Amino acid sequence: MGRFWLRVRRVMVKIVVTLVICYLAVCALLYFNQRHLVFPVPEGALEPQLSGAALLRIPGPEGTTVYALHVPAPPEVPTVVHFHGNGEQLAHEAWLAQRYQEAGFGFFAVEYPGYGLAKGKEEPSEQGIYAASEAALEYLHRELGVPRERTVLQGQSIGSGVAAEMARRGQGTRLVLITPYTSIVELGARLFPWVPARLLVKDRFDTASKAPGIHLPVFIVHGTRDQVVPVDMGQKLGTLFPQASVRILEGKHHNNVLDTREVREELFQFVRGEALRAGP
Repeated sequence: MGRFWLRVRRVMVKIVVTLVICYLAVCALLYFNQRHLVFPVPEGALEPQLSGAALLRIPGPEGTTVYALHVPAPPEVPTVVHFHGNGEQLAHEAWLAQRYQEAGFGFFAVEYPGYGLAKGKEEPSEQGIYAASEAALEYLHRELGVPRERTVLQGQSIGSGVAAEMARRGQGTRLVLITPYTSIVELGARLFPWVPARLLVKDRFDTASKAPGIHLPVFIVHGTRDQVVPVDMGQKLGTLFPQASVRILEGKHHNNVLDTREVREELFQFVRGEALRAGP
């Protein structure tokens, strides 16, 4: 009997060791490939096409070039500074720029390092995106003459974390967050609950921890059927920002929350600084 249990013990030890090695291998695979998950850069490098808009090439950090799409604002009218989602590039924002243009606003969309026209020079990262965005904003203020008091920050999906960070750094006077997450750490923990996300995530985009210190009017838009960022994350952020209005859109998914004229008109109302209607 003693030899039998010894053999069983050896087999169990081998099984446990094998499972641990497999678990660590999967964790390592996720760790080293996480930026491909967080930043699924779309194929191609397209130039945005929009009449009345200019494609700007702005001197960026360490000799890089930051690309931006600019629709000039009429005098004394706000300019919306937009940070796009992680599966988009600058050219994909032309339709949104046109909507703001038609509504009489200025529009300024910033490209991320490693995306679109900026592809190949460096890989996307949280700090790299922040540096490029800040360089673009300083150019907007200094060279294009758009003051901070007429700047509205807007971010969609991954861009919501960028917009929140720029607000934390003192940029803008209002903040729009479209389908926002609390943090990439929390989102990763939900997607992979068996992985120690807090130890492995490089690009944290921790909007939730920054929110209490951002004392700007904030407008959050989220759909109840968002399949990428759970709607409760947008709702939670609404409780963390000191001055937040939250609009929950029944039946809307991650990429179609701005499809209706009613929602866009409410965005325009917020950008103008007008009071929003009460309601969910």
